Amino acid sequence: MTVEELRKKLPNEKACRRFLEQMIWRNGRVCPHCGCLESWAIKGPSARPGLYECSGCRRQFTVTTKTPMHSTKLSLWTWILAMYYMVHSSKGISSVFMARWLGITQKAAWKLCHAVREMMDTSHERFPAVGGVVEIDEKFLGGKPRKEKGVVHKRGKGTKKQGILVMVERQGVVRSELIDSAGTEAIRPHVERHVDKDSYLMTDQNPAYRSIASKYAGHSYVNHGDEEFARGEVHNNTAESFNAQLERAKIGVFHWLSKKHMKRYVNEVAFRWNHRQPVKNRKGKIVMVPLPVLKQLESLLSCAVWREIRRTLSGGFRVCSNYV
Repeated sequence: MTVEELRKKLPNEKACRRFLEQMIWRNGRVCPHCGCLESWAIKGPSARPGLYECSGCRRQFTVTTKTPMHSTKLSLWTWILAMYYMVHSSKGISSVFMARWLGITQKAAWKLCHAVREMMDTSHERFPAVGGVVEIDEKFLGGKPRKEKGVVHKRGKGTKKQGILVMVERQGVVRSELIDSAGTEAIRPHVERHVDKDSYLMTDQNPAYRSIASKYAGHSYVNHGDEEFARGEVHNNTAESFNAQLERAKIGVFHWLSKKHMKRYVNEVAFRWNHRQPVKNRKGKIVMVPLPVLKQLESLLSCAVWREIRRTLSGGFRVCSNYV
């Protein structure tokens, strides 16, 4: 779907609001304040468009209440177009270019992009664990230190870069979490949370995984230190492929990622990874291609409620995740 086709589908704000209601309330209208399923529309010359009142708590709400679009001054079309650009891109879009394309300031585009990334988070308990053959790897993401004469800088675990734990199901979805180190105590909670106990683990030679894998169906690993990257079906190249996408997004688009917002950038890359499907090309080879844009927008907006974004006094923002 092109931008022109999307605009024909959503020609005005009324159509955009109806589109958001269909995507966010797919199973019926839900009150974001108390979770009640019964409400009625408030109509009249002075009523805001799309305003409803809950029959349980008697509070009023719209489709954007307690979502990243809460109390937004931007048009709903601007939000939908930003989501379209972000899910349609291959490596992401910087706030500078997003501001140019949407006709808003860079600061507004920066907050808008982070709000969309917040909806891409899959670390909440309602997302299922990965299973089958699961590859696990760590990634240390950050910029290279300045070159100094006679100084040899450490790499990977020895640096101050942000650690990221990647758990990816072969030909399936990925789960990622920030970690402080590559040790057992830092990795174990995330693996136990995101990986099914019946899974077969594929890792590198990190000793931490051998201790963790004792509670799983099986474990095999390759020794990268001996330049062993695959031994038949034993490899973690799928996880390495996801790590490469993180690196390409940093180098090619964002150039620098702060540790404070690192998780949201990882969320964006993981969202695009998780919304692909295997397709056989002309040569008979299976390749992963993105899902249709509307399918991706539907999945994205299903995670919008209870992810309200609010500005802080310092100019940043905070997330109010008040789940019912």
